Amino acid sequence: MYKNNMKVVFPAFSDNERFARTVAAAFVIELDPTVDQLSEIKTAISEAVTNSIIHGYDGKSGEVTLEGGIYDDTVEFTVSDDGVGIPDIRRAREPLFTGKPEMERSGMGFTIMEAFMDAVEVESVVGKGTRITMSKKLGG
Repeated sequence: MYKNNMKVVFPAFSDNERFARTVAAAFVIELDPTVDQLSEIKTAISEAVTNSIIHGYDGKSGEVTLEGGIYDDTVEFTVSDDGVGIPDIRRAREPLFTGKPEMERSGMGFTIMEAFMDAVEVESVVGKGTRITMSKKLGG
């Protein structure tokens, strides 16, 4: 059971990536994260939201949902979309793999999320969307 939780839904516009980072930072502040922890969370959120916008909707309109939950000294965030889905999650999680080479994408999104968060789970159904759940234990 969460001791605090939140949910925001916003249009899949690239400018909203900053909004999502700010919301996540404001939400987690009650756990008194270090500057490094806060930066890591914001970067992981940024990668997940950017993936939803660029890969999930591929320039089409849609919405991204950011949910957060705090329990004990752990924060959990979920970023989800109703976009095209990921046909091969295992391959998508490989470092340097990108589904958008024409956009000069680095293919490091999932690698960055996994480096900065304690756990990253990816669920996706082609034609239905993707849900990324990440958690991080905070404190000194």
